[in-house]
Amino acid sequence: MSCEQCGGPTTTARENFHYTASGLPNVTLLGVEVTRCPTCGAFEVDIPRIEELHRTIAGAVVTKRAPLTAAEIRFLRKWLGWSGVDFAAHMGVAPETVSRWEKGSLGMGAAADRLLRMMVVNKAPVEDYSLEMLKAIDESAPATFRLGVQADEHGWHAVAA
Repeated sequence: MSCEQCGGPTTTARENFHYTASGLPNVTLLGVEVTRCPTCGAFEVDIPRIEELHRTIAGAVVTKRAPLTAAEIRFLRKWLGWSGVDFAAHMGVAPETVSRWEKGSLGMGAAADRLLRMMVVNKAPVEDYSLEMLKAIDESAPATFRLGVQADEHGWHAVAA
């Protein structure tokens, strides 16, 4: 196979790939096929079933114990398919509030955090999510977490990273 950028030879291997296209800083796809050109440095990642991947990421984000970060709020809003204005209407806040949440200049309150999680769970049920988990959100816990996501013949699965 030849590189689309420079025409040089490429190699394909399974590797862990830092998935920045999600908009989340700490998502790693485990063992995906990556085709690289050693000549020009171009690469292409084969991501199977991307909608399922995003559903798996959303499920992992809403089940974490720490409050949602700005990037996670933005990811979940986009995953729900809403513009900032639509999201604001669903949350019962001004669009400016959504903008501040997503920029990190205003923290999302506990009630709004829980509401967003429930909206996501309602759209894509998470197998092991109970209402009791809402009580377990630790407001003092660090907000970020590392997430590894791996595909197998049964689909995408979040794994400890």
